[in-house]
Formats: sequence, structure tokens, C-alpha cells
Amino acid sequence: MLGDKHGRVIHLGERECSIQRRHQKLIEESPSPAVDDKLRSELGARVVAALELVGYTSAGTVEFLMDEDGSIYFIEMNARIQVEHPVTEMVTGIDLIKSQIRLAAGEKLADVVGEPRLRGHAIECRVNAEDPETFVPSAGRITVFRTPGGPGIRVDTAAHADAVIPPYYDSLVAKLIAYGDTRTEAIARMRRALEMFVVEGIKTSIPLQRKIMMDQDFMAGRLDTHFLDRFATSHTG
Repeated sequence: MLGDKHGRVIHLGERECSIQRRHQKLIEESPSPAVDDKLRSELGARVVAALELVGYTSAGTVEFLMDEDGSIYFIEMNARIQVEHPVTEMVTGIDLIKSQIRLAAGEKLADVVGEPRLRGHAIECRVNAEDPETFVPSAGRITVFRTPGGPGIRVDTAAHADAVIPPYYDSLVAKLIAYGDTRTEAIARMRRALEMFVVEGIKTSIPLQRKIMMDQDFMAGRLDTHFLDRFATSHTG
């Protein structure tokens, strides 16, 4: 969501964040395989109306749960930029950080972002410093750090070779984002990017994310918050 100081709010589509472990997101994408155009329009209109009513300004994310029959339940609103904001940037072409600053300065949404249009599909993998099987944290010095590139690939990171990952903070090392005209293309590009991403000296979640990108349920968009539990069981050994 984006809101200006002149009473207008817009939505920028949804993000799918069901693949989690210990309630921490591991893979995010936009749009969600579970949301069609009708639901997106209805839900977006409701949230826009609610935020305009309370006079919301700046960027924010409204979170929902969907149950097995498609019913939607409100959880909370995060009045800030979230880790997975790049997937929204990729499918809208909007720089959310710049937009947030301009809106805070009093500019109008029409001047900052115009009329946004969603196009294509984006997936983000959170590359974490942890064992890909046990999820035990993996602090230490990075000895090799080579990021992928190519069409539709984006890497957000502050890490580099010889950087030290301390044990005191969040385990996030980098965000790897792949964009494509379709979800299938985005997955294919993510697979290639994960193969190209080299991090040595510490363990990372990359091997796990490579496997998920090849998983039949993931490719079919059959996602829920128990996905990783089932995945771990089916891939034991």
C-alpha cells in the first residue's frame, strides 16, 4: 500500500509468503498463485477504503491469511517497508523507497507513481546464514562470495568476500530476486541464479532453495504455511 498526505491510497497487488520456517519467511513471490484478478480487485478495494478512512500515509503492508476454502482473515498491518518489498518493485516498476520519501515530503501519489500496472512475476529467496537442513545458524567469515546476474536477476546484499557474519543478528545475508514474464520463467531464472550464487566459508539456505524450485508442489503453486514441514519429511535421506 502507498498513501499520500492528500487523502489518496493505492494498492500494489499482493505477495505470497507461505513458505516459512519458524514463522520466518524463506521464499516470497508476487503475484500469489492463490489470488485471481477478482479477489485481488475486491481485497484491494476494501483495504484502500479502510486506509483512506484512517488517513494512512507512506508505505505499508496489510497481512492476511487464506484458509482452505479461500476465506480471507486479517492479521495485522506493518506500517513500514518489508524484506520482500523487491518483488513488488519488480512487478510494478516502482521504487518503493524513493516513493516513500517523496510521499513523506508531501507529493501526490499521481505525481510519484502515476497509475501502477502489475506485469510479470517475481520471486525472492532469502539467502540466510544457516544450515539448509537443520537451520542451525552459521556465523563466520565468508571466504568466497559471487553473486549471479543476467536478465531479470537482482541481488540486494551488503555481504562480500572476507565479510564476517556475526552470531548476534538476523541471519539474512542476501536477497535474490528473479523476474519473468510468467511464473514459469521466473522459476527458471531463479534456478539458474541459485546455481550461480556461490557463498563459501559459511553455510547458507541456497541448497534448500534449489530443491524447492524443483519441487512439483511449488511449481504447481500448491503452497501453504506447512509446505516446508511436508517438504522436509518427503526429502529426508
